[in-house]
Amino acid sequence: MTMDVKIYHNPQCGTSRNTLAMIRNAGIEPEVIEYLQTPPSRAQLIKMIADAGLSVREAIREKGTPYVELGLDNPDLTDEQLLDAMLKDPILINRPFVVTPLGTRLARPSEVVLDILPDTHKGPFAKEDGEQVLDADGKRLV
Repeated sequence: MTMDVKIYHNPQCGTSRNTLAMIRNAGIEPEVIEYLQTPPSRAQLIKMIADAGLSVREAIREKGTPYVELGLDNPDLTDEQLLDAMLKDPILINRPFVVTPLGTRLARPSEVVLDILPDTHKGPFAKEDGEQVLDADGKRLV
């Protein structure tokens, strides 16, 4: 299937790998953007966060990042200050963001991506940990 899909991907992240595999299971080869090497522009990041219905704070990654060391847990920081930190150190951008014509999602958990993909899945799908997400007919279980 031809569909313009972008995934802001970190190949070291299981959730990101599962999300990419679900997109491919739908018969779609997305544009894979390894955002740690090629971060989104400020405008792209702002648009993705807004289109996903998130606040800037909800889009920032805490685990495995310098979030606390940088003082980003300070509730007085503005969205602009948080965006500055995310763009300076892209590991702070939560992942994976997926953009399709059907919407934008921060795919955490990974099966959230199914909300913005066509129903074209080819058979069953299980995450890396074995959790079954799609049945033998490609229908969503979770």
